[in-house]
Amino acid sequence: MGRYLEKILEGWIFKSRWLMAPMYLGLVGGLIILLVKFVQEFVHIASHLATLTEQETVLSLLALVDITLVGNLLIMVIFSGYENFVSRIDTADSEDRPEWMGKVDYSGLKLKLIGSIVAISAIDLLKAFVHQSSGTASFSTEQMAWLVGIHLTFIITGVLFAWMDKIAGHGSDH
Repeated sequence: MGRYLEKILEGWIFKSRWLMAPMYLGLVGGLIILLVKFVQEFVHIASHLATLTEQETVLSLLALVDITLVGNLLIMVIFSGYENFVSRIDTADSEDRPEWMGKVDYSGLKLKLIGSIVAISAIDLLKAFVHQSSGTASFSTEQMAWLVGIHLTFIITGVLFAWMDKIAGHGSDH
């Protein structure tokens, strides 16, 4: 009787991974939202191209880069998370299959995510510096210090993640 209950319990626990599938579909919806925002920003840039200053153009393009990096982050989470925690994505025959699909484990995903977060943080920091230097926004020294501090925290976190993976013996997988 005990073994029978254990088998049923383990079966339900194993099947519970499918509860994550709607969450990954929700993230696909998030990609659609990002696409809409990207198109809105692009149309805004294109329609004001003649009147935008050089710095406004750079800031607008940085916003597009920022949105794209967040989209890349979502793709990594969707693909890797689904494959690692729900089910394998059977696209082995597709020539469009990204090379990293099926090869990124949880440890690798962690490093890729923090790398993307650092890149997004760097873009936001660059935008703040451009705003500050152009006079279109006024950040206090304390606000700028917080932005730099948060960015450095992300960098240090990434270095620590990589170091911990190397210690754990996962360093050659990435």
